[in-house]
Amino acid sequence: MYVVHVDNSAFFRKVMKHFLSELGLESKSYERGEDVLDAVEAHEVSCVITGLELIDMSGEDLIRRLLFSSYSMTLIAVTGSENEERAQRLSELGVKATIQKGGNWKEKLREYF
Repeated sequence: MYVVHVDNSAFFRKVMKHFLSELGLESKSYERGEDVLDAVEAHEVSCVITGLELIDMSGEDLIRRLLFSSYSMTLIAVTGSENEERAQRLSELGVKATIQKGGNWKEKLREYF
């Protein structure tokens, strides 16, 4: 399984990369949504984990672009704040889970792998 992670926080990208490695998953982390779109074109990506605030676009915009592409993958959103309205909207778009950073995010994310 090849997982792509994108987040505007260098620290969180590093932590996520290490966590995914602990799970035995091959992964690549990016800070820009456009880089993720390029990676999806170049690799067979099984899952995209995206923050909602990116350098070059919103996480929601990236999710929409991925959903309207011809590629099939699991989409998971990671956010810094709890917002049930946004989580519901993302779910309706096709996002498998919206997970809040902090607390037990690793345990919640582990459920999907």
